[in-house]
Amino acid sequence: MKKTILFITGLLVTLCGSAKYYPSAEVQKSRDAFAADRFGIFLHWGLYSTFAQGEWYMQNEDIDRDEYAKAADGFYPHNFNAREWVKAFKAAGAKYITFTSRHHEGFSMWDTKQSDYNIMHTPYGKDIIKQLSKACQKEGIALHLYYSHLDWTRDDYPTGRTGLHTGKNPKKVDWAHYYQFMNAQLTELLTQYGPIRCIWFDGMWDHDSDATPFDWQLGPQYELIHRLQPGCLVANNHHQTPYEGEDIQIFERDVPGENTAEWNTTAISRLPLETCQTMNGMWGYKVKDQNYKSVDELIRLLVRTSGKGANLLLNIGPQPDGSLPAAALQRLEGMGKWLKKYGTTIYGTQAGPAQGGEKYATTRAGKKVYLHVLDPEMKEISFSLGFEAATLVTAFGKTKHLKWTQTGYNFTLRLDNDKDAPDNIYEITLR
Repeated sequence: MKKTILFITGLLVTLCGSAKYYPSAEVQKSRDAFAADRFGIFLHWGLYSTFAQGEWYMQNEDIDRDEYAKAADGFYPHNFNAREWVKAFKAAGAKYITFTSRHHEGFSMWDTKQSDYNIMHTPYGKDIIKQLSKACQKEGIALHLYYSHLDWTRDDYPTGRTGLHTGKNPKKVDWAHYYQFMNAQLTELLTQYGPIRCIWFDGMWDHDSDATPFDWQLGPQYELIHRLQPGCLVANNHHQTPYEGEDIQIFERDVPGENTAEWNTTAISRLPLETCQTMNGMWGYKVKDQNYKSVDELIRLLVRTSGKGANLLLNIGPQPDGSLPAAALQRLEGMGKWLKKYGTTIYGTQAGPAQGGEKYATTRAGKKVYLHVLDPEMKEISFSLGFEAATLVTAFGKTKHLKWTQTGYNFTLRLDNDKDAPDNIYEITLR
């Protein structure tokens, strides 16, 4: 009877995709470390960079996959220096990077044995992820790897609503083979490149219009990841509330709880949170896209995500020669200077007691609440501290006591803002 019950349980797990997920102690430790980081760098870099038209160039221009693939013969990022990249991110105050190991174009940026369509079969011929892994370990930066669930070039991938005009043969669809291919690649990434703190999936939305819901078989895949590296987190940019087996909730181009991009759920889970956003307009390098957000805008974005208890994953699209755009480096330098002075109010904090959209945010660490006033025109502010009472208020880093009142839950502070600062910070000490 016991064997029969075990068999039935195993069958249900197979059919449903996954048993109830209980994060291991290693996963919980990684979750805690991730949640304390607050700032990471996203890197969209692949064969698409050679065209300098963004990461969706093949899809947007209906380019034949075989013609597109010829660009591999000219991919030679001779200026790539992993150590310099990682040192620049560290100086900017970032605690981790998320790198596109394989984007929707299907090109792999490591020495994979599952396909010849990879960085080793270019004039450059060096393993990018191996270099990044070594640099991250050297500098104490956590490494996350983006991995696309969809593929615009492989025949075995069951095409969804994208990749319809790239020359794929629909008669050769073979999901079982493609699923095996993905898991073999994930096994390479998690066994040959040292500690990987997160696998960051993307592309499930490709089948969101199917008449019959598509079964991605996420459960066994997530279990594989957690088995290969017990502390590796699983994230999936599917724009919905997290599925069983996931460790992070992602919001693309939106602060948690908002949906200005019209992609994301507004429901916020109890998992660690992350907002991914571009520094300019595109994710991958586009030569014409010089519409970079200012340092002040990026600081305010970081503050708003931190106020929601979330990390900011800020994207850079490296150039085809392997160098980082000068405009991006200038923004990173400015953010690093600010975080060196005010990082205490960001790193390791939790969501504070009140959020005011683009006007203000609060973060909290222990008995300290940090009020970030993003609108310098505000003269006074009131919000609830709940059952707690303030005992002292100062401008952050200053000793002068500021006047405030608290009646019941309601805390009111007369502001003394520097109108040229991107963020005026006030430190509230609680009893």
